[in-house]
Amino acid sequence: MSATLLVLAVFLACAVEAVEALTVVLATGLIRGWPSPLKGVGVALAVLAAIVAVFGPAIGHIPLNALRLVIGTLLLVFGLQWLRKAILRASGHKAMHDETAIYERQVSAARAAGRSGRAFVTDWYAFALAFKAVLLEGLEVAFIVVTFGANQGHIALACLGAALAIIAVTVVGVLLKEPLARVPENAMKFAVGILLTSFGTFWAGEGAGADWPGADRALLVLIPAFLLVSLLFVILLRRRSPRAAAPDPAPNPTEVAP
Repeated sequence: MSATLLVLAVFLACAVEAVEALTVVLATGLIRGWPSPLKGVGVALAVLAAIVAVFGPAIGHIPLNALRLVIGTLLLVFGLQWLRKAILRASGHKAMHDETAIYERQVSAARAAGRSGRAFVTDWYAFALAFKAVLLEGLEVAFIVVTFGANQGHIALACLGAALAIIAVTVVGVLLKEPLARVPENAMKFAVGILLTSFGTFWAGEGAGADWPGADRALLVLIPAFLLVSLLFVILLRRRSPRAAAPDPAPNPTEVAP
C-alpha cells in the first residue's frame, strides 16, 4: 500500500472520530468555560499517546501472517459495522447523524449540571465529559493508527494521518466555535466503512495465506467492488418503504458509536 493511501485512510477514519469528540468538547467549553475541559482533553491525549507508544512497537513482534490475520479480522468487524450503519442511513432506514442536534443536547446537559472541583480540576463535570469523549473516540483513532501502521511498518505515517485529521478538525472547530454540521460526516463514514472493510479483507486474506493478484494493487479492485455492492444495497433498500427513522440519540461519553 502506498504511503499516500495509508495517510488518506487514517486521515478519513480519524477525522470522523475527531468531529464527534469536538462536538462534546465545544459544547462543554463554551457553556462551562475552557480550563477544565482542556485539562480533560490534555490528559486523554496523554493516555492515548502512551497506548500508541506501548502497543505500536509490541505489535511489530508478532509474526507477520498472524498479525495480518488478526488485524484484518478486527478491521472487518469495525468496517462492516460502520458500513452497515452508513448503508441504512443512506437508504433512509436510519436517521442521519446530526451533529447540531447532538451539540444542542450536550449544551442543555452542561447548563443543567452542577459544579464541583477535585484535585487540580475546578469543574469536575466538564473535565470528565471532555476526558471521556476524547479518550473513547480516541481509542478508535489509536486502534486505526496502530493496526494500519504496524501492518505496513509505517507507524510514523499512520500517526501523521491521525495528527493531520485532528489538527484540521480542531482548527476549523475553534475558528467556527460551533459543531461541524456542514462536514459531510455521513458520507465520510460511508467512505471509511468501505476502506476498513477493503483493507480488512485484504489483510485477513494475506494472513490466511491468500496470494492476491497484483499484491497491493488488489486494493484498487477491492475498494470499488465494496463500493459498488454497498451502493446496490442502498438502491435496493430505498425501494422498500423505510420505517420512520428516529433521530440519533445524544452520544453518551461512556460509549463509542460509529
